[in-house]
Amino acid sequence: MYQTDPPRSPKDVLPTMYDLPSEDPEEPGLPDQFHILQPRLLDETFCPPNYPSDRIFVASDLNLYYDPQHPLWYKRPDWFAVLGVPRLYEQRHLRLSYVLWQEGVDPYVVVELLSPGTETEDLGQTLRDIEQPPGKWEVYEQILRVPYYAVFDRYKYEFRMFKLDGGRYAEVALSESRFWIPELKLGLGVWHGSYQDVEQPWLRWYDGTDNWVSTSVEQERQRAEQERQRAEQERQRTQRLIAQLRSLGVEPDLD
Repeated sequence: MYQTDPPRSPKDVLPTMYDLPSEDPEEPGLPDQFHILQPRLLDETFCPPNYPSDRIFVASDLNLYYDPQHPLWYKRPDWFAVLGVPRLYEQRHLRLSYVLWQEGVDPYVVVELLSPGTETEDLGQTLRDIEQPPGKWEVYEQILRVPYYAVFDRYKYEFRMFKLDGGRYAEVALSESRFWIPELKLGLGVWHGSYQDVEQPWLRWYDGTDNWVSTSVEQERQRAEQERQRAEQERQRTQRLIAQLRSLGVEPDLD
């Protein structure tokens, strides 16, 4: 390649982040930063009130083995939740994978984050090669029969929800990019805000009062603000008491 004198910066002449693929062509769907942070936010805000925390298992980018006749077949959802199973495998260990024929409980909700390399499979738009394992849509819909399947396009910030209806997924018409799941007593929707200091639309859970479920950082900030307000109220109460005493000709001892 012809070089200038003085040489031009690689930043000017070499491919940028937008020119280079974020996925390995041999294994599409590998995580970028969004695929790391978005599942983390779903984890932090998923707290269905009718299930104790130690009977909820959530995972992202974890192999899900689903067919005992083909024990090496798996899918790797971007995020999924299982209700009524221990958070730890056999109450002791972090899971290396989720094996359906050992766990005995299917996922209740699955979320896929659309990316160019996986979009057609995520939306059930690929034809299956009978010599290959079934695609995600077929596994979630027909084999696992996951009641709720959500997809979120991080480029368009478009949220779509599919509900199992008569053995097939039917897309639900969403109001304000939100969907309430009565069995969970939680809803899933698009929140415009800052998470991990990144301002953009995010997918997160909300509660029965239509409020977004707080993350641990938000809860700590709320506690700090409540403590600040309590201290301020106490200061104002003390100031009023001092003023009342002085109005009666009594100088309070402030030591």
